[in-house]
Amino acid sequence: MRLNGWLLLALGGVSMNLSAANNLVVAYDSDPVSLDPQEQLSVSMFQMSHMVFDSLVRYDQDLSFEPRLAERWERVDDKTVRFYLRKNVQFHSGNHFTAKDVVWTFDRLKTSVDHKAVLAPFKGMELVDDYTVDLVAHHPYPLYLQAAAYIFPMDSAFYSGVDDNNQPKAKIVKNGQSYASLNASGTGPYTVSYREQGIKTTYSRFSGYWDQGGNIDQVTVVPIKNSATRTAALLSGDVDMIAPVVPTDFKRIEASQQANLLTKEGIRLITLQMNQTNPVLANPKVRQAIVYAINNQAIAKKIMRGFAIPASQQWPQTYAGHNPKLDLRYDPEKSKALLKEAGFGEGLSLTMIAPNNRYVNDAKVAQAVSSMLAKVGIKVDLRTMPKAQYWPEFATCATDILMIGWGAETENFSDFLVKTRNKETGQGQYNCGHYSNPVIDRLIDQSHTELDEQKRALVLQEIEQRLYEDAAFVPLHWQNIAWAVKPGINIAPIVNAMNLHYFGNLYVEENNKL
Repeated sequence: MRLNGWLLLALGGVSMNLSAANNLVVAYDSDPVSLDPQEQLSVSMFQMSHMVFDSLVRYDQDLSFEPRLAERWERVDDKTVRFYLRKNVQFHSGNHFTAKDVVWTFDRLKTSVDHKAVLAPFKGMELVDDYTVDLVAHHPYPLYLQAAAYIFPMDSAFYSGVDDNNQPKAKIVKNGQSYASLNASGTGPYTVSYREQGIKTTYSRFSGYWDQGGNIDQVTVVPIKNSATRTAALLSGDVDMIAPVVPTDFKRIEASQQANLLTKEGIRLITLQMNQTNPVLANPKVRQAIVYAINNQAIAKKIMRGFAIPASQQWPQTYAGHNPKLDLRYDPEKSKALLKEAGFGEGLSLTMIAPNNRYVNDAKVAQAVSSMLAKVGIKVDLRTMPKAQYWPEFATCATDILMIGWGAETENFSDFLVKTRNKETGQGQYNCGHYSNPVIDRLIDQSHTELDEQKRALVLQEIEQRLYEDAAFVPLHWQNIAWAVKPGINIAPIVNAMNLHYFGNLYVEENNKL
């Protein structure tokens, strides 16, 4: 398959000649920032990780857990879960996978700025024998499989020693260059045979892969930020699959015989954080006024074209933490009254940033929010930018209002988004609102030690109630997911509501060969 001239130009003129083998060309809206699976928490990084590495367990279609490098597991006691590892698994380097690699990966993951909060509840990973490890928590902990889904064992021998710059090969450099960000040796279905960041990445089938369920020999991933351009590339036959598909392109794809549309109800919450280092936003009445000024339903209906579910809290309806008592809030007059009570009856000015290629219609949603806030007297200086520039700026937490999305599948929203920021533990790593509430922190900790599901649900629902009353953040909507593929390719079995794609298990029938 060849990309035509206009798309080659859009991609910087890089030729993408593919052989007659069973190859797949996929266009995403963005590119992973690194080949280091522990550098950043993001969907694009997880997508890359499932190509090049394997996790201990992974989420299936129902967001339950299925075995991967861990064949089975059992709870030894309230604090310990034992994982029995798959044997005869090889890394891309040729090194053999053992329990030593899992322990090494766990220890390294504990040092990752982005990931260490996931593992904060755990005392450590202990070696039992060559193919058995114990995951030991500090206290009884219900989310051990959620944590195991983050553990993508790395080739400890491959990443040992120093690189040509005399830097440790295992060093994690966030938003920078490191050996691990440029080189990879995993146990996954594909090796990285070519990568030019921001242009294309080619993944070639690893002949020594332990799971032979799929038959795609090569996957070439190209980032195409513009949604209309992505759709055009699919309909013209230049790519085989695109993600995401924005709602405005649904009819165009459905009317075409060149592609099929697949949709799923999503669990990713799109939110706005309000930075309380600004004394104005430290006032709960101002935060409540912002919440009341934003019409979630209108955003979901008009901008998202009905392809989103308006949100009043963190948890979707299908999760135990969802609190059915929390209604949507939209009342511009009440918003104005709250501003007046807070001493801002004449209005105020705030800054805001949002990505323009990370979430579906993210820039349009941000512009709508800015307009809604203007109607109640809040002037917003809005800047939108590509994801590559957005996350480094987000990390500085130097803006008043910031957009971020988070998936519910990890069941630890609050650890990252609303718990008090703590550099040592990684708690509150993405809490750029600098929201801090000791009661909330205590309840979050309590939810992590409660093994009774009903009691834990009540604790989570109390957290939601308190966050709602405090206007800790602005919940906008749960973003649904859409993919489009050329006819003859059935991706339904290898995608899920987390927007993960298990291409290693994609099988294309002989008469539909690419």
